[in-house]
Amino acid sequence: MSVTREEQLVEAFVEAADTLVDDFDVIEFLHTLARRCVELLDVDAAGLMLADSYGQLHATAASTESARLLELFELQADAGPCLDAFRTGAQVVNADLQASQQRWPRFAEAAQATGFVSVHALPLRLRATIIGALNLFVAHPGDLSQADVRTGQALADVATIGILAQRGLHQSDLLTTQLQNALNSRVTIEQAKGVLAERRQITVDQAFALLRAHARNYNLHLSDLARQVADGSSTATELLSGPQQATAETRGRGLETA
Repeated sequence: MSVTREEQLVEAFVEAADTLVDDFDVIEFLHTLARRCVELLDVDAAGLMLADSYGQLHATAASTESARLLELFELQADAGPCLDAFRTGAQVVNADLQASQQRWPRFAEAAQATGFVSVHALPLRLRATIIGALNLFVAHPGDLSQADVRTGQALADVATIGILAQRGLHQSDLLTTQLQNALNSRVTIEQAKGVLAERRQITVDQAFALLRAHARNYNLHLSDLARQVADGSSTATELLSGPQQATAETRGRGLETA
């Protein structure tokens, strides 16, 4: 029996509620959020950026490798929808990339070269506190509906509330530490994806899906498993030396997770 959009939305908010537990994996949650956005909204890819203790944005999670690389390019160019949403706290909705050549010349060109025609960015905010932004990429003509914009912002808001509430809105030192740890984990995960892709001769997207599946199956933190893979730890031997083919989850989600 197929799952309805309403059931998917409920499941997404239940997942967001998990951020209120002590043993909370930020990176895994943000990747799940990116994937949920693609499932629930009329978009083709999603990515999230988080700010470090100095207020600088970093690409933290994405639904595909191409979306992650595009967000890195946006940061490199220091111009794009995610940066605008983060700096102003305002939504960027239905931004046609062809018409945005003057607004974000390098980003618009790169996004179009990747196959996207429009982009949206929603701030990760709670009142005056903005901790990042959600990028939504579209590869087909047509505007994002107001219902989808509201749903996307609701998901971004719930994610923000969960991240902030998990360590207390007024405990700024703890918040800074958690965000910095998430950004550090992102680097380790990228290293592990490369090692796994090279070792098992699969794509980077497939390597990440395999990494996530293994972490879930063995109840491990994604960042901890990534560190073991990147270091070549004996505890990661099974993952590194497995058959050179993707698992069911890798095959099903290889192109929608990264």
